[in-house]
Amino acid sequence: MSPKNRKKLNLIRIKLDKLDNKLLSLIKYRTDLVKEVLKLKVLKKEIVDKKRINFILKKIKLKSKKLNIDPKITHRIWKNMIWSYIDFEKKNFKKK
Repeated sequence: MSPKNRKKLNLIRIKLDKLDNKLLSLIKYRTDLVKEVLKLKVLKKEIVDKKRINFILKKIKLKSKKLNIDPKITHRIWKNMIWSYIDFEKKNFKKK
């Protein structure tokens, strides 16, 4: 890699690092919201809502296409995020 391209690469990586920090803040906020949702659930079986999951994934697919983002990427990200939070909810569920 040329020195010029190496410098460009480093600048892009700095931007990616800053973006990662913003994403972490958003994930923290999302986690806090999931905790609030979890407080409202009475039964453990309420944690997985397949209708809601399908609705979210369809909505993300449409928005991705509109924004010219490969829907396969966003589908994989959201599906993993959803199931990660389902695991989180199951682990933190408290019977009432």
